[in-house]
Formats: sequence, C-alpha cells, structure tokens
Amino acid sequence: MSSLGPLGFGIPRLARPSSDAHEHVVIQKALYRVLNFTGLTINDVVNNDVAKRMVLGYYKLHKQVQRGCEVVDLERSWNRRVG
Repeated sequence: MSSLGPLGFGIPRLARPSSDAHEHVVIQKALYRVLNFTGLTINDVVNNDVAKRMVLGYYKLHKQVQRGCEVVDLERSWNRRVG
C-alpha cells in the first residue's frame, strides 16, 4: 500500500543507476548522415559535380529541418499550458 498515491494510483519510481554505470553518447554529424542517406562517399563528392550539388542540397535541407524542429520545441516549452 505504500506505493499507492492519494488517488490510489501507483507512483512510478525510476531505478537508480549503479555507481559503475556508463552513459554512451552518440554524436551524429550532418555530413555523415547525408552521405549515408545518399550512398555516396567523400571521394564521389570531391570528384563529381553532380554528387557535390546533390549532397549540398540534402545538407541544406537537413539543416533547415533541424532548425525548424528546434523552433517548434522552443515554442512548445514557452507556450506550455498551465492548468
């Protein structure tokens, strides 16, 4: 009964990480993601003008979408409904 809250619902508890727990951070770089998406290598981009322009277009699109997501997240945090 001690885990029940005032309304009778269980209170979720997060398990504490052990002292030897490690956190893994994956850094994703935009250029590598675009190259992986297009299936091109950096050598293709350097040696081929068409591939260079295609990767540049996808890179700009990636940055624009990323910035749009950041703006939406900020607007949600600023305009949070209280009540």
